[in-house]
Amino acid sequence: MPVGSLQNENGVNLTGRNAGRSIDGSNSRWRLGIAPCLEVLIDLPSYTGTLKSPGASGFSDVAPGIKWQISPVPGKIDLSLTAGVALPTGAAEIAGRGAQPYIQLPWSWELHDGWGVSGMFTEFFRPAELTGRHMSEATFVIEKKLTERMSVFTEYVGDYPDGARPTQLINSGGLYRITPTQQVDLHIAFGLNRNSPNYIVGAGYSFRVDGLFR
Repeated sequence: MPVGSLQNENGVNLTGRNAGRSIDGSNSRWRLGIAPCLEVLIDLPSYTGTLKSPGASGFSDVAPGIKWQISPVPGKIDLSLTAGVALPTGAAEIAGRGAQPYIQLPWSWELHDGWGVSGMFTEFFRPAELTGRHMSEATFVIEKKLTERMSVFTEYVGDYPDGARPTQLINSGGLYRITPTQQVDLHIAFGLNRNSPNYIVGAGYSFRVDGLFR
């Protein structure tokens, strides 16, 4: 994130799980570049509402964090480190109990002819829970740039909670850059095992405001 730039990322998802249907949004993350390769961020509470029972409703936690871009070298693997904590502001049925720290390692690698791969490893900690106090998440993305403004992608998402069965998804979609500072995206995901949602359909919009520190 450039120094003095503020980016807002938003999304809305429709999820089907067995007989239940739910919608969640706006899944907003604010990111502010405060120094070269360093940014602060905050995930705002999003609301999950049940369209068809069973399912829980309520807000998620607010989660501040900080991100350091470790290796911004063109043509090489770009590695970052993000650390934050979800504060206990939301509904326990949605967000869980107590403060929940997390550590993320996002990475990306631009290949040739518009191809790129990326992913992220995340460790979530839930010390206030009686069970399932730890969860690992891994993602892997293959992206193809079709034009200067349009890209498509396919992504694997796996959540591996301590002492419980994992959830695994294949998520595919496309991105369109309306302007250099605005982007929309659409995606659809399907579960790979019985513990996963049947499907997730979502849309997102993000924008960036530059030059705030001038």
